[in-house]
Amino acid sequence: MSRDLQLVDTEDNVNKADIGVVGLAVMGENLILNMEGKGFTVACYNRTISKVDRFIDGRAKGKNIVGAHTIAELCGLLEAPRKVMLMVKAGKPVDDFIELILPFLDGGDIIIDGGNSFFGDTIRRTRYLADEGINYIGTGVSGGEEGALRGPSIMPGGNPAAWPHVKPIFQAIAAKVADGTPCCDWVGSDGAGHYVKMVHNGIEYGDMQMIAEAYFLMKHLLGMTPPEMHQVFKEWNAGELDSYLIEITRDILARTDDETGEPMVDVILDTAGQKGTGKWTSQSALDMGAPAPTVAEAVFARFLSAIKDERVAASAILGGPDPAFHGDPDRFVEQIRRALYASKICSYAQGFQLLRMAAAEYDWALNYGQIALMWREGCIIRAQFLGCIKEAFDADPDLSNLLLADYFRQAIDRSQDAWREVVATAVTHGLPVPAFGSALAYYDGYRNARLPANILQAQRDYFGAHTYERVDRPRGEFFHTNWTGAGGDVTASTYDA
Repeated sequence: MSRDLQLVDTEDNVNKADIGVVGLAVMGENLILNMEGKGFTVACYNRTISKVDRFIDGRAKGKNIVGAHTIAELCGLLEAPRKVMLMVKAGKPVDDFIELILPFLDGGDIIIDGGNSFFGDTIRRTRYLADEGINYIGTGVSGGEEGALRGPSIMPGGNPAAWPHVKPIFQAIAAKVADGTPCCDWVGSDGAGHYVKMVHNGIEYGDMQMIAEAYFLMKHLLGMTPPEMHQVFKEWNAGELDSYLIEITRDILARTDDETGEPMVDVILDTAGQKGTGKWTSQSALDMGAPAPTVAEAVFARFLSAIKDERVAASAILGGPDPAFHGDPDRFVEQIRRALYASKICSYAQGFQLLRMAAAEYDWALNYGQIALMWREGCIIRAQFLGCIKEAFDADPDLSNLLLADYFRQAIDRSQDAWREVVATAVTHGLPVPAFGSALAYYDGYRNARLPANILQAQRDYFGAHTYERVDRPRGEFFHTNWTGAGGDVTASTYDA
C-alpha cells in the first residue's frame, strides 16, 4: 500500500482508527505501539511532519498504525466518538493543540491529555471543553518509555462521560498485577487524574532522595564501594523494600563507565534536575495546610544540589566533623535499611494524607485502595508494599493515616530504634539526611498529643492580636490577652490551623 493510500480512505468506517495520538516523542511512539499490540488501530500526527513519515516507515511499518499530515486528516481517520490523545509538552502547547483540534470535532468527541499537566489546568480545560460539548480527560501516565511500551500505570480523570469510550483501550495497555487486574481505573472528576499523578511524582521525589541518602551513608560513612553497595541493594530488593527504584539503584551501582572504567555513579555530577511535579506537590500541600515535609525536603535537596559551585567553594571554608565510623558496619547497613523502610512509610502516609485533603477540597471521590493498586505495577514508585497499602484501605476506607494501620504501625515499631540511630549518627558525623530526618520529625510530630504551637499562638497574639484557643474551653472559642497592658481589646482575624 502506498503512503497516500494509507493516509486517506477516511470515508470507509471499517478502516477508521480506534484512537489518534498527537506527539511522536518517545512516550507517544511507545504508547502507540502498545495500543497497536493490544489489537487497536491507531492514527498519529506530529507537528514536525517528517517524524510522522519516519515513524510510519520505521517502527510502525507493517502495523495497524496510520499517519496524518494535518489535524484535519487525523480527525477524519477516527471512528466516532473521536478520541484524540495529546502526548505533548505540558502548559501552553496543550492549550494550543486543543484549539487546533476543536474545529474538527463533534459533540461527544473526546480529547485526552496524557502529559504531566498541572491539575489546575486540567480542571479549567475540562470545564471549557464541556461548554463546547467535548469530553475531556486528563490522565497521568507513569512508567517512563519502557512502561509506555510494555504497560504503564494510567490514572485518568475528567469528564466521566468519556470513560466508557476509553476504558477498553486504557485498561488493555496498562500494567497488570498478578491476578490480571489492570493498573488503571477511573480516578475522579476534572483534575483528579492529574492530581493523583502529581502526588505519585511527589512520593517518587521522596523515594529517590531517601535511597540517595542510604547510598550516601554507605559511601561516605562506611567507605563502601559501588560493587559492595550493589550487593546490598540486591539483597534489599529481595525483601520488604522490593521496588523498581531499589532495583534500578542496584543496577546503576553495578555499571562501569565505558570511557574511564570507573564506576558509573562516580563519574556523574552530583546536581539533580527536575520537571516541577515535586514542587507542585509541595505547593499544593502548603495551599491546603497538609503536612508533607518529606516531599518538600526532597525538592529542596535537589535545589541545594544544583548550586554546585557554591557548595564547592563553601566546602573549603565551612567546618564540620569528619565522618569516622567505629561501629559494626554490617549492623549499620541493616539499620540504614530499617531507616529507609520507616521513612518510606512516612512519605507514603504524607502522600495519601494529601490526597485525602485534596479530595475534600475539590469534591473528588477518591478510592485510596484503588490508587495504591494503580501504583502497584507499571509506574516508577511500584513497590511490594503498595499491596499492603491497598489492604489497609480495603480494611478501613476511612483510614485517616497509614501510620494507624496495624501493618505499618508494627513496621515502624520494629524499625524506629534503628531509624533514630541512623539519623543521629548522620547528624553526629556531619552527613545530610534531610528526607530521613524530616520523615522522623513527621512521625514524632504526628504521634505527639501536644506540640509547641501554643507558644507560637501566644507570640502571634502578643504582636498581632491574632487570638488563641484555650485547653480548658471548647474548640472554636477564641481569646485575646492584653500582653503589654497597652494593646487594648481589639483583635485581628483568627488563625487558620
